[in-house]
Amino acid sequence: MFDLTGSVALVTGGNSGIGLGLASGLVRAGASVCIWGTNPAKNAAALDALTAEAADDGRVAADVIDVSHEASVEQGVAALVDRFGRLDSCFANAAVTGRFGRPRFVDSTLADWRAEMAVNLDGAYLTLRAAARQMVAQGEGGSLVGTASLAVRFGAPHEAGYAAAKAGVVALMQSLAVELGRHGIRANTLVPGWTRSPQFDAWLEKPGVGERILARLPLRRWGTEADWSGIAVYLASKQSAFHTGDTFRLDGGYGVF
Repeated sequence: MFDLTGSVALVTGGNSGIGLGLASGLVRAGASVCIWGTNPAKNAAALDALTAEAADDGRVAADVIDVSHEASVEQGVAALVDRFGRLDSCFANAAVTGRFGRPRFVDSTLADWRAEMAVNLDGAYLTLRAAARQMVAQGEGGSLVGTASLAVRFGAPHEAGYAAAKAGVVALMQSLAVELGRHGIRANTLVPGWTRSPQFDAWLEKPGVGERILARLPLRRWGTEADWSGIAVYLASKQSAFHTGDTFRLDGGYGVF
């Protein structure tokens, strides 16, 4: 039911954490996958790992793309289509948090705000727009997926820009579900809970921080990269052909306790 042989997927922010988990599931299900990231060394390591899972280096690619740059995104999608011939699913997962020192809201600047939006919201818009254009041109439908955050539901101190951007992603995906449905293109949102990744590990390991969060997690563990593989395969497959405009919260139960 979930064989993705012949399908082509794009995963932004796919060189570690949730993005790498998404890409891994897609590769193991038979899809050709291109990951985007801005760190060449992390891209290379992720490419090696995914190629080993694919047992075929022709099905996996990694490109250095900054999703906040319009021309780079457009060129990246064009290169992907040149390489694999088509695009069937797009996971707009790239994001940054804490890059600007997490100032108090009253001490933040408009430059801080705009820099946060550039990757977390503008980057999702640019990526999804380029992918949607390709899917509409192909005329065979497709799957668009945006990654949001629990910050859209629970207050995140010192993270107003990040939370606002991720709330924008949720609204964007709902709009795309309605507008692009006539083309057979579905749009859904992932809302991740606390998942181990290089981006968050140092913070989670601070004294007292991890213990407080784990006490509220019914499953009593952190999410891992592997926890994101299954949902990626479902959303990229034909088994989700009637599933659009939805939000998938994978958080170990944090949101209900």
